[in-house]
Amino acid sequence: MKFSDMGLHPRVLDALVPLGYERPTPIQAQAIPHVLKGRDVMGIAQTGTGKTAAFSLPIVHHLANNLMHGRAVPRVLVLTPTRELAAQIDDNVKAYAKNVKVRTALIFGGVSQHKQVAQIRKGADVLVATPGRLLDLCNQGLLSLEWIEFLVLDEADTMLDMGFIHDIRRVIAMLPEKRQSLFFSATMPESIVKLSKTILTDPIRVEVARVSSAAETVDQRMMFVSQGAKRDLLVQLLNQDEVETALVFTRTKHGADKVVRYLKKNNIRGEAIHGNKSQPQRDKAMNAFRNGNIKVLVATDIAARGIDVEGVSHVINFEIPNISETYVHRIGRTGRAGREGVAISMVNEGDERNHMRDILKLIKRDVLLMKDHQWHLDLPAITADFKTQNAPQKEGHTNQPEPRQNGSNKGRGSRGGHGPQGPTSNQPKRDKDSRPSGNRKWKKRTKFHGPKPQGDQT
Repeated sequence: MKFSDMGLHPRVLDALVPLGYERPTPIQAQAIPHVLKGRDVMGIAQTGTGKTAAFSLPIVHHLANNLMHGRAVPRVLVLTPTRELAAQIDDNVKAYAKNVKVRTALIFGGVSQHKQVAQIRKGADVLVATPGRLLDLCNQGLLSLEWIEFLVLDEADTMLDMGFIHDIRRVIAMLPEKRQSLFFSATMPESIVKLSKTILTDPIRVEVARVSSAAETVDQRMMFVSQGAKRDLLVQLLNQDEVETALVFTRTKHGADKVVRYLKKNNIRGEAIHGNKSQPQRDKAMNAFRNGNIKVLVATDIAARGIDVEGVSHVINFEIPNISETYVHRIGRTGRAGREGVAISMVNEGDERNHMRDILKLIKRDVLLMKDHQWHLDLPAITADFKTQNAPQKEGHTNQPEPRQNGSNKGRGSRGGHGPQGPTSNQPKRDKDSRPSGNRKWKKRTKFHGPKPQGDQT
């Protein structure tokens, strides 16, 4: 099937030509016909599968066929959890509607509301918004939702994770009862099912991937390493020739900043993106990453929603998430559009082993346990199904774990909510300013080869 076979407005089809869109992705092929027929839709698909076009194209089609004269009023509301995702969706809608007289307004917090209010006053058919700022404008009397014909709730599972459930209910109470509602989520836990029942009417459910399944195009690997040695191992990983761009995940905002500082000490250019960064700072970091001016983006899970960068070669879990579905979201940032990607998880000797065990149960796939690095910890296997790979040994080289590196995590607890476990008493600390030796090389093998010496880093 091609987009030209789906009954979309000719002006919408014309807009797809320069974008290179010919055939719909599975979620688009299943969802678009139902949206065109006016049905409520519950769409379930992993990130990077084309969900935005799945709801945007039929909505733009509807607006093209039902243009209103005079100043535009909001007829479409797309709710998203993060500013980055909102901006991404707004850009896509503008691209799909470039041949149609459709105006959009982008609404999110963290910046002055003046430009957003000006957009609304000029007239906007489509609102792409995060819940908090949207409610602020409505409560100030600057925005009315009484003409909304379409409601789209995107990344619904993240909405709940971020605590937006009450804001979502307040927004829904302001909408007309007669509307078409579209509900999209990467996962579908029971809490999401309950929420969908309060929003959707007789919905069609479309699902193109197993719930919480990991992308088949992602080569998943993991390493056992002490928490104190993770930063040195990260530097060594990032110095691999195969690592073109990397998205590194930490649990906390403070942890993300610490990682970036350490990378810069080791001549690796990277930036952090998290909730404490201002919108201009986040935009600057994202643009630098997209343009290739920096190699590494270090992010927390919430900030990473909406990061849609083509060609991310590696996702590195510097810290393992304590929610298994979060792992799926993380690694979905690589291996997109049929391209191969690599996901590497650093598992420490504390609670992260339990988190990784839960992840393996969820994804129902083996993950390659890589032992051939100088910081390997000889921990008990998480499952009996683990595959291990040891590189051929050089003379004098051993896979026995070496002493713990890089000092302690003073002040951190051992529980998942309070940071990774600190060093054990029988493992000496290394000076915090020391560097990876750079003289050990991992044997070359398929898609993963030895680090360049540190002096070669440019």
